[in-house]
Amino acid sequence: MAVVMIGIDPHKASHTAVAINAAEQSLGQLRVRASAVQAERLLGWAQPWPERAWAVEGAGGIGHLLAQQLLSAGERVLDVPPKLAARVRLLATGDINKNDPNDARSVAVAALRSAEVREVRQDDHAAVLKVWSKRHQDLAQARTQVACRLHQVLCELIPGGVPGQITAGQAGRILAAITPAGAVAAARWELAAELTEDLRGVDTRIRETRKKTAAAVRAAGTSLTGLFGVGPVIAAAVIGDVRHVSRFPNRDHFAAYNGTAPIEVSSGGRKIYRLSRRGNRRLNHAIHMAAVTQIRYRHSPGRAYYDKKLAEGKTGKEALRCLKRQISDAIFACLQADARRAATAPEKSPGGQPGNHSSSRAAGSNPEHRRFGQATPGPATHPTTPTAPFPAPLPTRASGRPGQEPGAARPRSGARRASLRRPPGSR
Repeated sequence: MAVVMIGIDPHKASHTAVAINAAEQSLGQLRVRASAVQAERLLGWAQPWPERAWAVEGAGGIGHLLAQQLLSAGERVLDVPPKLAARVRLLATGDINKNDPNDARSVAVAALRSAEVREVRQDDHAAVLKVWSKRHQDLAQARTQVACRLHQVLCELIPGGVPGQITAGQAGRILAAITPAGAVAAARWELAAELTEDLRGVDTRIRETRKKTAAAVRAAGTSLTGLFGVGPVIAAAVIGDVRHVSRFPNRDHFAAYNGTAPIEVSSGGRKIYRLSRRGNRRLNHAIHMAAVTQIRYRHSPGRAYYDKKLAEGKTGKEALRCLKRQISDAIFACLQADARRAATAPEKSPGGQPGNHSSSRAAGSNPEHRRFGQATPGPATHPTTPTAPFPAPLPTRASGRPGQEPGAARPRSGARRASLRRPPGSR
């Protein structure tokens, strides 16, 4: 453990650093402006403490750039969650006022006391996937907002508006058939026309972003897209948030991180488990979309598992939660397999999930090694992939796409069938 821990409270315009020793005594503090020489100033100030480590609050957020600069200088940097630092400050004695120096000191104390604080690593290909995943999410939210506004304006132009989802082409045809009567109706018609153009522009940007995301996922060489319901968008969201699967000891820790594991709220002799609202909600949403896709397609093993849970007396939501946990376990197994393949690969990984190698595209494509199915038959078994015995195959119908996601085309009746199996320990 470092002799001196330097906590940093980062902001957009400035950063405040406080150094403490192992006894949590303050050794000094410094406030620097956010500029091109911010890292140099901090490193020069910290020279009297050669055995040091840096604890940055939210190193994946506003403190990301500073943390990466310190890493590039050869420093050891820890990522302290803001909630953890806030708890330290609130439970401390003495001066607990909310200000930057106290916040920075709380960050350093949290890093000293907690053994679970994650060490920051240099950005890799997973950061590229996270960029395009976040871009796709933002565009999807913008499209929903524009579509809702367009629905509202059309309700004022035609009786009943437009039922269901609306597209730019559909809105254009509707507006072409409307002759506004009066100045008010003409203003609403013009507004609807502008919103239609906005919707068309957002749709174009979404398509472009999906292409870039798919290319980045292919470069990562992950086997996640072999899971039924996991396409490039979901795979990018998973890898971008997980980054390094080695930080999870087992699948239970991974499920707790993504919020698919129930939480215990027991007291005395009562043992109660409830739905978890904790964890990474972006990752939880990605798993949710994969589960919804599997339920939508009746030929998928996920739908068979869902129906099995319904037959056992569970409600629809309870069965969905069980399926999400199974998908979480399958995703964790794929990420581990990718990491193992990269660890044994003779070449350097191209990026993405640490351990991803281009050979994993073929090595992970054998249908016999899929969990909860695949959307399309993969290439032949890779020579380095052992063929292990598995239970009786569950026949499924394959679709024509390499990763089925919501809104994808339904599989054609003449598609080939693939032999699939359920993951071990299916609930």
